[in-house]
Amino acid sequence: MTTFSDAADTWNRRFTGAGDAFLFGREPNAWLRRHAAWPAGARVLCVADGEGRNSVWLAQQGLRVDAFDIAEAGVRKARALAAEAGVTVHYDVADVDGWAWPEAAYDGVAAIFVQFADPALRSRLFARMQRCLKPGGLLLLQGYTPRQLDYRTGGPGQLDHLYTEALLRDAFAGMEIVSLEDYEDDLAEGSGHHGRSALIGLVARRR
Repeated sequence: MTTFSDAADTWNRRFTGAGDAFLFGREPNAWLRRHAAWPAGARVLCVADGEGRNSVWLAQQGLRVDAFDIAEAGVRKARALAAEAGVTVHYDVADVDGWAWPEAAYDGVAAIFVQFADPALRSRLFARMQRCLKPGGLLLLQGYTPRQLDYRTGGPGQLDHLYTEALLRDAFAGMEIVSLEDYEDDLAEGSGHHGRSALIGLVARRR
């Protein structure tokens, strides 16, 4: 079971422990790849971006990308990945409460497996993600559902960190739900997400 009493230390150790490998691989998340349809030049934020696989891929699509993560080790690897890919991403080392969330600044927000958050932190995070979107901006989110506790192929291992359709509909009730899918798939995202998984994906538009 993953614990997050000291999230920065937990993730720094995990990213450092992977050595030169990328804990969640170098390729973008499949839900993000499937639904990312922002035009070139759009401004997108990647929340808790880890080692940069998603932010770098978005930058390769011609987007202006900002990203942050609590783990300095993850951001260091993300910057190296961006340099290797020849793209520019603005990275910050910050946590959810410490990052300076701008108001109505982004055309898109990508929040992929940001399940480090307990219910109180998750509520603050979800509210800030909505507020930083421009009207019409899209949120792309993916996470694990409670069935993932049976698979144990990734994720935090704490029931109250996992997502349900009802939870997401309630959290984003002020947005237009474009797509909300509860499904299962086989993931191959490095060693961190590998095998049959219980997933939920959301696409929502700020009104």
